[in-house]
Amino acid sequence: MTIAAISSIPLIMTLGNSMLIPILPRMKSEFDISQFQVSLTITVFSVTAAIFIPILGYLSDRFSRKAIIIPALFLYGIGGLLAGFASSAFSNAYIWVLIGRALQGIGAAGTAPIAMALTGDLFKGSEESKVLGLVEASNGFGKVLSPILGSLIALLVWYGVFFAFPAFCVVSIILAWIFIKEKEKKKEPPPFGKYVKGLLSVFKHEGRWLFTAYLAGATCLFTLFGILFYLSDILEKNHQIDGVKKGLILAIPLLVMCTTSYITGAKIGKRQRLMKILIVVGFLFMTISYATLAFFSRLIPFISILTLSSVGTGLVLPCINSFITNAVGKERRGFVTSLYGSVRFLGVAIGPPVFGRLMGWSKIGMFMSIAGLTFVVGLLALTMIRVNQKDKEKNPNKLGRNTLTDQDINDLLPSGGNII
Repeated sequence: MTIAAISSIPLIMTLGNSMLIPILPRMKSEFDISQFQVSLTITVFSVTAAIFIPILGYLSDRFSRKAIIIPALFLYGIGGLLAGFASSAFSNAYIWVLIGRALQGIGAAGTAPIAMALTGDLFKGSEESKVLGLVEASNGFGKVLSPILGSLIALLVWYGVFFAFPAFCVVSIILAWIFIKEKEKKKEPPPFGKYVKGLLSVFKHEGRWLFTAYLAGATCLFTLFGILFYLSDILEKNHQIDGVKKGLILAIPLLVMCTTSYITGAKIGKRQRLMKILIVVGFLFMTISYATLAFFSRLIPFISILTLSSVGTGLVLPCINSFITNAVGKERRGFVTSLYGSVRFLGVAIGPPVFGRLMGWSKIGMFMSIAGLTFVVGLLALTMIRVNQKDKEKNPNKLGRNTLTDQDINDLLPSGGNII
């Protein structure tokens, strides 16, 4: 039940964007707004979350994970209610929807990234990798479920998706309140100044591979939500597919990604060398898929080739999650995982508007540009991410090169507080 409670948190966060994908064309016509304006309902949510994630990550290190997660879920639900009531009753609903989405973004900032840190706190060794795989699979399952749910709810009333958010939040709040039991902190958290100096030391010594890992996660989410935005648009314009059928089609690549994430998380254990191989292979799959998609328009071949990129994303994300979660000790884990959450949200934020602009430019140019991006990021992962030379499975409790403990950080900080 603890794992179910933790997994429900990223599931709620995922619904915030994916459930809106099927109704974006309807929202555009109801509000009489442009393609760019409708994409802002995704972007505002994600940018707001990206800004607040590091703040809430620090607070979760300072106090406790639950003390941030539960109020964040409340705020998430309130933002959904505001957007729903505005859409149903206000004449200038669009601006109120954006405000509601911004509130939801602040709430989302206290969900999935902190759930990753909480997993690192409560589970160790290969069990931690399995739970992180479940967390990413839950994230993916939310993406699978949301377009179908969004399409079903829109059959009743298109803005009903906004009212669904608080209902899901209540379930997650109850699970988190009852079943997540955090360990009591044995010592006081470090003063803010020392905390910041410790973080600077982390990025000074581990910055190259850590930023590469951040970029990899952001690229996966950027391409995923960008392609969903593109697919949602062409299903209606080119294939006249709407409603539940559209939601089911959107769910196909997401289901492949979700399944791959679950299997990857269950198998990788603490083997960093295997993780790095899977990251590079994942980006190779994404590159091949996007480059090939440029030359296909028929729906069945298009979806079939697109699933290859979903397999690639499912290989990359659980491995990146494991690297990031083990980058530092518990006292700073919340901030480091939250910063990772920020860049993931930024990837989500820029995906729809960038793809929207590229769609108006050239289909071949769009897919070749995205393929070039995934190829470059794969090369960076190959050259920048370093792994421990020893087999992690033989000694799963031994920290690898990509882990800087709080004792390491304290050793780097002399009594005067100056970073070496």
